[in-house]
Amino acid sequence: MQIALTKKLADATGIKPGKVSPAADPLFSWTANWTRVWANRKAEDMLVLVNNATRFTVAVYEVKRKDLKNVPDMMLGAIKNTLLALNLNPEIVDEYMQTAGEVEFAVNRNRQYTAWVNRAGTDCAFYVGGKYNGVSKLFCDTAGAWINHRLIGYSNNPNDSFKPLDKMFDALANLTGKPVYLYRAFELTVTLDLAIYKAVRRLIVAADIKLGDLHEVLQSVFRWENCHLHDWKVFAGKSRNPAVRLVMSEEDLAYDEKAILEKDHKLSEYFPKYKYILYTYDMGDNWEHLIKLARVIDGHDAPSPYLLEAVGQTPPEDVGGVGGYIDFREIMLNPNHEDYSEIKQWAGYWRPELGEWESSPRLINSP
Repeated sequence: MQIALTKKLADATGIKPGKVSPAADPLFSWTANWTRVWANRKAEDMLVLVNNATRFTVAVYEVKRKDLKNVPDMMLGAIKNTLLALNLNPEIVDEYMQTAGEVEFAVNRNRQYTAWVNRAGTDCAFYVGGKYNGVSKLFCDTAGAWINHRLIGYSNNPNDSFKPLDKMFDALANLTGKPVYLYRAFELTVTLDLAIYKAVRRLIVAADIKLGDLHEVLQSVFRWENCHLHDWKVFAGKSRNPAVRLVMSEEDLAYDEKAILEKDHKLSEYFPKYKYILYTYDMGDNWEHLIKLARVIDGHDAPSPYLLEAVGQTPPEDVGGVGGYIDFREIMLNPNHEDYSEIKQWAGYWRPELGEWESSPRLINSP
């Protein structure tokens, strides 16, 4: 595998890269840079790689200078883990990595590739900046995964636009002759009981989806804004006491010594072993989402997470829980109510019913 380094990255690693081989297959060639996420930091903290054939992006956060001594292994691990995080057939991933071989570093002198890796770095920085607080120490080598759903290449001609994920996966399918997707998946039914009706979402997700990523999926399909705490309670049966409770951060453990951190825990650890999971978002408004396993899909051959069905509009943020939502909705349905104008202005774009796009089956592109 040939990886061309920007001068910044080469200087930081102390690597003296050779010349780019003109015979190198672009599918096995990448351009790499070391870039900054946070504007108030002098040190760079994210490693970004872009595939020269498909513009597929891989990003590793948080990477300090001292971490760069392991950069070859870090890059190979990040490429593999990013492909797996997007549910690519593991057999294809293994074949690609074996065919690519060991890393050979080269000097980057291609302006187009430089532009691509700079643009990818900016996109990844926005994603990371929105997902992490910049204070907690962490390492994530799949930070670029969801950037590959973005549409690119449309500046001159919209017909030339494409998603890097689609282009990369098609290239790998042609290379190996194997199906792109082949993994174990779960169909979930997620119900938010609003007393006057139930908002229900039917989803397909990878069985091995991390709970942190499932949180992002639920935020998307229930139209939450990810600005409050959440937790998970796993139930074995009729008992009102959860068998397991998982929380977001170390600080949450101070309030429940029996809880565990959700980090790195997967849905497959709890389904189908347990009966249901209660996902609670916003400990003030206390939105409780009941998650049940509808079926196990062995050898799933399509992308996910995928929304199969959406029924029932969801409340806006900070409306005051179920009771507050009932009052809010009553006002919104009555233009003659004395508080209608004020509440309507506060509600912004919220509507009592789901729009056609919101209720339509679709791939969920941003966990």
